[in-house]
Amino acid sequence: MERLTAGDLTAASERMAEALRIANEGFAPDDPRLATSLANHGAALVAGGEAHLSGRTASDGARVWRECDGWIAKMTAPRVARSSLFHMRMEQRHRASYEERWRIKWAELVAEARGRVGGSDPLTLVSSEQAIATLARWRRERPAMLNDTRKLMAAVILLACRDMTAER
Repeated sequence: MERLTAGDLTAASERMAEALRIANEGFAPDDPRLATSLANHGAALVAGGEAHLSGRTASDGARVWRECDGWIAKMTAPRVARSSLFHMRMEQRHRASYEERWRIKWAELVAEARGRVGGSDPLTLVSSEQAIATLARWRRERPAMLNDTRKLMAAVILLACRDMTAER
């Protein structure tokens, strides 16, 4: 995403290809981070004038996003540090409510990603202005701890494909 903010498509494409290699080696077949790596690489191929090579990669990314519900179901709600003992006790007593709220948030995030990769249009990389906004969002919203929520948020927020339906 940082390479896209600078408008350096060549470097961005190289980094996306590298990210896809890592994702293929280390992530489960239903991991949203794999879906994002596939979609980003597919969009980079289109942007680089190699749309004929992007079809399978892009469709695999959309497929993984459609099939990631099992991965999401295994997620655990984070235990967040609270500013007071009162809030900590409330979370402890009402853990099921806190977990349900996280499940709603995760479903919203997945729907956002699916909307960006699930259309019939070819994937399109975000512009440098959109990349700047995306990177700012990531820096603002990312959880401090490496947990399931951070992994999902990274997959959704760092998805470098434009939502073509929103632009119509």
